[in-house]
Amino acid sequence: MSSNSQSPASIYTAYQGNTYLFGGNAPYVEEMYENYLANPGSVTDSWREYFDALQHVPATDGSNAKDVPHLPVVNAFAERAKQGQTRVVVASGADSEMGRKRTAVQQLIAAYRNVGARWADLDPLKRAERDDIPELDPAFYGFSDADQETVFNTSNTFFGKDTMSLRELLNALRETYCGTIGAEYMYATDQNQKRWWQQKLESIRTTPNLSKEKKLHLLDRLTAAEGLERFLHTKYVGQKRFSLEGGESFIASMDELIQRGGEIGVQEIVIGMAHRGRLNVLVNSLGKVPAHLFAEFDHTAPEDLPSGDVKYHQGFSSDVMTPGGPVHLSLAFNPSHLEIVNPVVEGSVRARMDRRDDPKGLQVLPVLVHGDAAFAGQGVVMETLALAETRGYSTGGTVHIVINNQIGFTTSDPRDSRSTLYCTDVVKMIEAPVLHVNGDDPEAVVLATQLALEFRMEFQKDVVVDIICFRKLGHNEQDTPALTQPLMYKKIAQHPGTRRLYADKLTAQGLGETLGDDMVKATRAALDAGKSTFDPVVTNFKSKYSVDWTPYVGKKWTDAGDTAIPMAEWKRLAEKITTIPATVTPHNLVKKVYDDRAAMGRGDMMVDWGMGEHMAFASLVASGYPVRLSGEDCGRGTFTHRHAVIHDQSREKWDTGTYVPLQNVAENQAPFVVIDSILSEEAVLAFEYGYASNDPSTLVIWEAQFGDFANGAQVVIDQFIASGEVKWGRVNGITLMLPHGYEGQGPEHSSARLERFMQLSADTNMQVVQPTTASQIFHVLRRQMVRNLRKPLVIMTPKSLLRNKDATSPLSEFTKGSFQTVIPENKEEIIKKADKVKRVIACSGKVYYDLAKKREEKGIDDVVILRVEQLYPFPHKAFANELKKYPHATEIVWCQDEPQNQGAWFFVQHYIHENMLDGQKLGYSGRAASASPAVGYSHLHQEQQKALVDGAFSKLKGFVLTK
Repeated sequence: MSSNSQSPASIYTAYQGNTYLFGGNAPYVEEMYENYLANPGSVTDSWREYFDALQHVPATDGSNAKDVPHLPVVNAFAERAKQGQTRVVVASGADSEMGRKRTAVQQLIAAYRNVGARWADLDPLKRAERDDIPELDPAFYGFSDADQETVFNTSNTFFGKDTMSLRELLNALRETYCGTIGAEYMYATDQNQKRWWQQKLESIRTTPNLSKEKKLHLLDRLTAAEGLERFLHTKYVGQKRFSLEGGESFIASMDELIQRGGEIGVQEIVIGMAHRGRLNVLVNSLGKVPAHLFAEFDHTAPEDLPSGDVKYHQGFSSDVMTPGGPVHLSLAFNPSHLEIVNPVVEGSVRARMDRRDDPKGLQVLPVLVHGDAAFAGQGVVMETLALAETRGYSTGGTVHIVINNQIGFTTSDPRDSRSTLYCTDVVKMIEAPVLHVNGDDPEAVVLATQLALEFRMEFQKDVVVDIICFRKLGHNEQDTPALTQPLMYKKIAQHPGTRRLYADKLTAQGLGETLGDDMVKATRAALDAGKSTFDPVVTNFKSKYSVDWTPYVGKKWTDAGDTAIPMAEWKRLAEKITTIPATVTPHNLVKKVYDDRAAMGRGDMMVDWGMGEHMAFASLVASGYPVRLSGEDCGRGTFTHRHAVIHDQSREKWDTGTYVPLQNVAENQAPFVVIDSILSEEAVLAFEYGYASNDPSTLVIWEAQFGDFANGAQVVIDQFIASGEVKWGRVNGITLMLPHGYEGQGPEHSSARLERFMQLSADTNMQVVQPTTASQIFHVLRRQMVRNLRKPLVIMTPKSLLRNKDATSPLSEFTKGSFQTVIPENKEEIIKKADKVKRVIACSGKVYYDLAKKREEKGIDDVVILRVEQLYPFPHKAFANELKKYPHATEIVWCQDEPQNQGAWFFVQHYIHENMLDGQKLGYSGRAASASPAVGYSHLHQEQQKALVDGAFSKLKGFVLTK
C-alpha cells in the first residue's frame, strides 16, 4: 500500500456509507435478520443465503452456539431494567472487534464464491483491465496488513483446514476463484449443488493435476487441431472452412468429454454445433478420415444427393473407443442458422433415451457447442433452455461449450453485442452453473470439462464451459478482420498460439526439448498422407440400440398401406378408450364426449373427428407403433375436441388425478405420450423433428395451437423439414397438425399459410394434406406409420369441422377403404347424369361444405364438386380419373377460402391444367389477393365468403386458362 493511500480504517469507514450492509440500510438489515432468525423462509433467497453463511461464524466465546432472535431478549432485559433487576456490563472493545472480523471473514468467503470470477484471469489477449470489485478487497471489510496472520475459523470451506490465517485464506480463495477458471454457481437455489461446487473447487483450489501421459496426450490434441487448420489454410487457399485457430483448446475439451464420458458410463453423445471448428471436430473428435474431408475440398467426393450442402454443415457419426468401451458419436447436420440445431439435438437425445429406457440420461449425453455472439443473441437458445426441466423434453442435462472468441463476425464491443455481463448469462434462467476458462490454459479447460461432466451426471442439469479464446482469422478465410478490429488483431498477430505456449510449458517441465516440434512434423506427415495421428474409431461395431433405416429408404408415396381395421378390433379398441375408471370423476362435458364416443364405437352414432383421431392412435399403439403428440394445449385440444387427458374433478393434489385412456389400450401396447408444451413453436417443433429423425417407428406429431403460429418456427420448416432430405439425405416422418380455416377469427387465427408449404414442396420431399372427414384423418394418420415411407406429413386440420355433423363418417369407412387423395362427387343423382355435367369445382378443405350447401339450396344438378384432400404430391392419376367421368364439362373452377395470392391456387393450377381435356377452361373463385391472410371485420368476412361461394357457380371472371 502506498504511503499516500488511505488507511484500512478510513477505507472501512468510507465503505460503511455506500455498501448495502451499512449506512442508512442498517436498521432495515437488522429487521430482516430478526425475521430470518424467527423464520428463515420469511426473507428472500439472496438474504437467506447471506444469513445462512453467518450461522457458520463461531460465537464470540468460540462455541458453536447458534444465533437466536434478538428482539425477545432485548425486550426481556428492558422489562427487567424497569423493575431494577439488571446491571449493565459493557463488553471489551477487543472482543467486539474480533467478533466483527469473524463475521467479515465469512462475508469475504461469500464474496469470492459469488463474484470471484470477475477477477479471474480469463482473456488470452489480456485486453481488459480488471474490474473494480470492492467486496473482493479485504480492506472493504476493515482488514489491514496487521490482520494478515490472524487466524480465523474456516470450517465452512473445503480448503482442508478448520482454521486459516487471513493471508492463507485469501491465497486459497484467489487460487480457487480468480485463476484461469472463473466459476459461477452461487445463484443456484439448491444448497446441495452449491456445496458440491464448493467441495470440488476448493478442495483442489481449482488447480489441474495431470499425469505426464495426460499432458502429452493433451499436447497431441492441440497439435492435431492446429495442424489441421494450418494444413487446410495452405493447401486450400481462400476456401471457406471457418477456422478454429485461436480456440484449439476446444478440441481438448471435446476429447476429455468423450473419453471421460465413456469411462463413467455414457454410451452415446449427440453433438450440435455451428460451423466454427466443425471440420476440426469431424476429423479430430469423430475420426473422419482426413482424406475424405480433402476430397470435399477437391470436389472429388461423391455427390449423390439432389441438392447436397457445404462441407461445414455436414453431420457425421462414428463409434470411438474409450476406457469404458465404445461410445457412439453423432454430429447433427446443421444449417447456417447458428443455434437452431440445439433443440434438434435435444429431441434426438430424448428419442435415444426412450429407446434405451434411460429416463435420467445416464447413457446418452447431449453436447451443444455455441459461439459467444449467437449464444447471447439467438432466441432459440432461451426457448431450448426453457425445455430443460420439463417432463416431455428433459434430456438429463446438457453440457454446453462456448467457443468464446470474443467477437461475432465484426462486432466485439460488449456495448453492442449483448446486454449482459457474460455471453452465458441466459443460462441463469435455469440456474445452470458456468465455468469460464482461459483457452490459453488447456489443462484448465480439461479440468473445467471434467467438472462440468461430473456435475451433469450427478444432478442431471445443464452446465456451461465457456472457453474464452480468440479468432485468429476473420469470420471466414476471405475476411479481413483488422478493418473493424485493429487493436484486437494487433494482439492476435503477436500471440504465439495456444499449442506453442503449452509445448513451451511442457519443455520447461522437462518433458522434452523438441517435443512440440516433433509432434508438429508427425501431424503434418500424417495429413499429407490423408491420415490422422490418432485414430480411436472402432470399426465393425454395432450397438443393439442403433436404428436400421434401410426399410424406409427409396419408398414411393404411391405405395399402398392397409389402414382399415377389422370390425372386431374397432369395437375392442373403442371400448378400451371410452371406459373411464370408477375412481376418476370426469367433468360433465368430458363425460358427455366419452359417452358419445362409446356410442360411436358401437355404431350407434356417426364417428366424429375426435373419435376418428383417437381410434387411429389406439390402433397404432395396439400394433406396436408408439405415438408422441406434443404442442400447446394438445392434451385437451385448442378447440376442446380431443380430451386425451381426463382430469379427475375430485382430485385433492395438483400433481395427481389424471387418466389417459390411450395409455390403457392393451397390456403390451406401445407408449402413447401426450405433452402440453411450453409456449414455444420454434424449439418445440425442432425438438420433435430431432426426435423423429432418430425414431422411424414412432408417430411423432407437433400440433400448433393455431396453424398461423407455425410461422414462429419457419426456420425449422425451411431448413430441416422441407429440405433436410435433399441436402443431407436425412429421412424424417414428423407430422404437423396445423389448424386452418376461414371462420371470421381474423388475420392470426385463420391461416396455417398453406401457400408456404406448397412453395416448399418439390422433389417429393413431403406430403401436404387437408382432410375433411373423420375417416380421412383416421386413415392418413395410420398411413403415416403402416407404410414404410417416412416423409414429413403436413396436415391442415379443421376447426369448425371438428363438430360439424356433415364431416362425420359411418363406421364402415374405418373398417374398409383407405385415405382418399381425391374424394369424388358423392351425390348419386349427379353421378347418374354425368353426361349433363357442365362444370367441375375443385376445392380443398372446409369450403367444400359451403359449396355443397349452396348447390343444394339452389337445386343445381349440373355441377360436380371434387375434394382434393392431398395437395402434394399432387394425385394426378386420381384427379384425372375423376375429370374423365365428366367428358362434357367445359369449365373447371378452383375454389378456395384463402386470398388469391395465398392458399393452393398458384401451385395447383398447373397440376389441374395438366389433367384437363382440350378445350376446357380453368377459372378461379376465392378472395382477392391480400397482404393479410384474413380480414378482422366479421361482416366483411361474411361478405367475402358468400361472394367466393357464389362465384364458384357463376360465369367465369378474371384469369381464365384454356387448354
